[in-house]
Amino acid sequence: MPSMVSLLPTTRCEAVEGRTIRVDLADTDWDNLGFGLVPTDYMYVMKCTQNGTFTEGKLQPYGPVELSPSSGVLNYGQGLFEGLKAYRKEDGSILLFRPEENALRMKSGAERMCMPSPTVEQFVDAVKLTVLANKHWVPPVGKGSLYIRPLLIGSGPILGLAPAPEYTFLIFVSPVGNYFKEGLAPINLIVETDFHRATPGGTGGVKTIGNYASVLKAQAIAKAKGYSDVLYLDSVHKKYVEEVSSCNIFIVKGNVISTPELLGTILPGITRKSIIQVARNQGYQVDERLVSVDDLLDADEVFCTGTAVVLSPVGSITYHGKRVEYGHRGVGVVSQKLYCALTDLQKGITEDNMGWTMELN
Repeated sequence: MPSMVSLLPTTRCEAVEGRTIRVDLADTDWDNLGFGLVPTDYMYVMKCTQNGTFTEGKLQPYGPVELSPSSGVLNYGQGLFEGLKAYRKEDGSILLFRPEENALRMKSGAERMCMPSPTVEQFVDAVKLTVLANKHWVPPVGKGSLYIRPLLIGSGPILGLAPAPEYTFLIFVSPVGNYFKEGLAPINLIVETDFHRATPGGTGGVKTIGNYASVLKAQAIAKAKGYSDVLYLDSVHKKYVEEVSSCNIFIVKGNVISTPELLGTILPGITRKSIIQVARNQGYQVDERLVSVDDLLDADEVFCTGTAVVLSPVGSITYHGKRVEYGHRGVGVVSQKLYCALTDLQKGITEDNMGWTMELN
């Protein structure tokens, strides 16, 4: 059933250039959103049968999904997910950010995981439909965003190791605030030397569900020691930086920004891709290359990017007990500049000359 609090919308008035815009919002505490699940009204469900064709999807009340105990996703982890956001503009309309990129990444991941996938059009249409059905849950300006979670899972029953006979495409949404409790304040990372997130030839470059379960142990150990998250090294040489548990990493040295190149063990982040273009447009040299731990520790600034974190500056990194601090633990000039440029574009504050945003009325 739909969340009961959502049945009691409130009306918020926002001033835009002398006009008052009335926006109906769900009754929740918009001032204290974290990055936790807030159940909303509707989810989207679409099935794919053995012939590889997805049936027409539909909205249904948000709630439990029925799965066979022998489903492919439960037994063999055959599943993918995506993450993107919707933002409310000052005029009350809603913006999506590059949803077609998520659709393309899901298609790439599905091919690697032997799964059929929705077309780009099916994916984007489903996202739009789900967001509009839950539009009361898109936070007011300055209060957060609506996080959108598409899933593609092997839902059909199977016993032997093989692709599932049926697949389900789902979308649910939740209003969110900052991913890290620090917000835009710098986070503290520890370089992980015992655990590895991915290996060459594996699935580190696709957004499969198993990639995230495998980081929980190292992340829990790091957080128990007071760190915000873990930074992983490559599993072969154990000296090249790869990524944080759920986001990409960048370093800044002078006017040069560097980020680990995509060699199959790093997720091709959409925010990563966007920041590279935004930075180049602002005159920075951006290199995609092998980034060593020595490069990392010698950097002027370090920041992370991802849909959930957006852009998060790094205040310190600890490696083999040595702690290196950046920018006097404040937000670096480059990090601040790129954060503002990206978020202003995502929220419709600046003109979108890239064609990256999609407006929903």
